[in-house]
Amino acid sequence: MDIIVQFLVDWGYIGLFIAAVLAGSIFPFSSEVVLTVLVQMGADPWLCLISATIGNTLGGLVCYWLGWLGKPEWIEKWLRVDKAKLDKVSGFVKRYGAWMGFFGVLPWVGEAIIVLLGLMRSNLWLTTITMFLGKGIRYAVIIFALQGINSLF
Repeated sequence: MDIIVQFLVDWGYIGLFIAAVLAGSIFPFSSEVVLTVLVQMGADPWLCLISATIGNTLGGLVCYWLGWLGKPEWIEKWLRVDKAKLDKVSGFVKRYGAWMGFFGVLPWVGEAIIVLLGLMRSNLWLTTITMFLGKGIRYAVIIFALQGINSLF
C-alpha cells in the first residue's frame, strides 16, 4: 500500500484525484493519506480540495451507477446484506431521497447509501450535488485541521 500511496503522491494533484476516485468507489482506499501528505509537502490546499472533492464525487457516481444497474437480489447475494436490513435502510433512504447523498462520506456505510440511491433511481443531479457538498466539507475539515495543527508548530 505504501508504494501505491507514494506513486500517487508523486503524481501530485492528479494522483490525489485518482486516489479520491478509488476511495469514493467500492475500492477500499484512503485518499485522506494522499491529501495529508500533499498538504504537508506544501501543495496548494485549494487545489487539493478541488481535486479530491471532484474525484471522490466521481467515485461516488460509480457506486450510484452500480446501484442503477443492480437489483435488490444482487445486493443481498453478493454483498451479503440481510433482506430485513436492506428493507430498513431502503425505507430510511427513501424517506430522505437524494439528500442522503450528503452522507456518502460516512465510513463503511457511505458507499452503501449511494448504491441504494442508484438502486432506487433517486434524482441524479440532486444526488450528485449533495454528494459533492458532503465530500467537499469532509476534505475541507481535514485540510483546515492540518493547517491548524501545522500552525501550532
